[in-house]
Amino acid sequence: MDVHIVPGVKAKDVAEAHRLDMLRQHEHGCNCMTYWIDEARESIFCLVEAPDKQSVEEMHSKAHGLVPNKIIQVNSNLVEAFLGRIYDPSDAQISNEGLKVFADPSFRILLVTKTTDPVLLKHQLGDEKTGELLSAHTSIIRKNILQHGGREVEHEGSGFVVSFSSASEAIACALAIRKEMPGSISEQIDLKLAVNAGEPVERSEHLFGETIQFASNMCRIAKEGRIAIASSVKELIADDLFQKERKYFLNLLPHDEHLLKLLFTKLEENWQDADFDMSDYCDATAMSGSQLYRKTIALTNLSPNSLVKDFRLHKAKELMRKRYYNIAQITFDSGFTSASYFTKCFKKKYGLLPMTYLELLH
Repeated sequence: MDVHIVPGVKAKDVAEAHRLDMLRQHEHGCNCMTYWIDEARESIFCLVEAPDKQSVEEMHSKAHGLVPNKIIQVNSNLVEAFLGRIYDPSDAQISNEGLKVFADPSFRILLVTKTTDPVLLKHQLGDEKTGELLSAHTSIIRKNILQHGGREVEHEGSGFVVSFSSASEAIACALAIRKEMPGSISEQIDLKLAVNAGEPVERSEHLFGETIQFASNMCRIAKEGRIAIASSVKELIADDLFQKERKYFLNLLPHDEHLLKLLFTKLEENWQDADFDMSDYCDATAMSGSQLYRKTIALTNLSPNSLVKDFRLHKAKELMRKRYYNIAQITFDSGFTSASYFTKCFKKKYGLLPMTYLELLH
């Protein structure tokens, strides 16, 4: 999938460019499957079967000269789950020139939910109790996804990613889940919900990567059962809905949202570097030590040191889930310098030793 940012773009112009692509596609081993166009946001996203990125660039260049701003590899099943189709819409109009013209934006509102890692839940509560809790939680979420026109994209055990075309439906779904989920279940599985919006291709190499990542980070700071809502989503919903249900929402000011993104972006860039310390964190965020401490506490309820350590522990757990590591390798790869210190921190946060977690996992 590639993205083109074209000021003043119109649906008819994109239909013509797509026609020109299709005339040249076989010369480059490509198959132009479909596209999405958003005239308001001046963006075009093309879905192409191709041997490599260079082939896509060459095809576009020779067909019409619109070279992509970025290209990423995608799974067609994921594209369909997020966007609802991988071919042209069946109801597209045919122009007098024989062009299939449609204006179908790819902008989506994503509901991301998080729960405690099922492996940790089973260690704490036992297999049977964990199974009952997660089954009830999953049933409530899936029922509301269906009722509010959402599309389930992912469900990997510790949460869902759900795609919506409508911000109001995404918020209504999140509210319904929060109200219907018994407190006894929410508290035991530590259910968190966040709603963010974005485009399929941005800076990340993953489909809707930034949108999902920031929603996940908003889940980290959502307290007291509140639903974290990005400012881009709040702008799309009726203010009376927001005010009426205000007690259920966590909505950051744009400045705080920018700062939260900055804090986690710098952690994403540096968490594996064992030499990354508080001085480096200050430099990376362009803040003094006192500013960084004050802002981090206000946004995350953690000190900068604790946030870095917490982030590395979370990433270490992700590494363990990907493949079997020994503890020394996990320590090194997650930015810790001492296996004993890593083990102590892991035990304090998760209630079991890293080796025990690995054994339970595998």
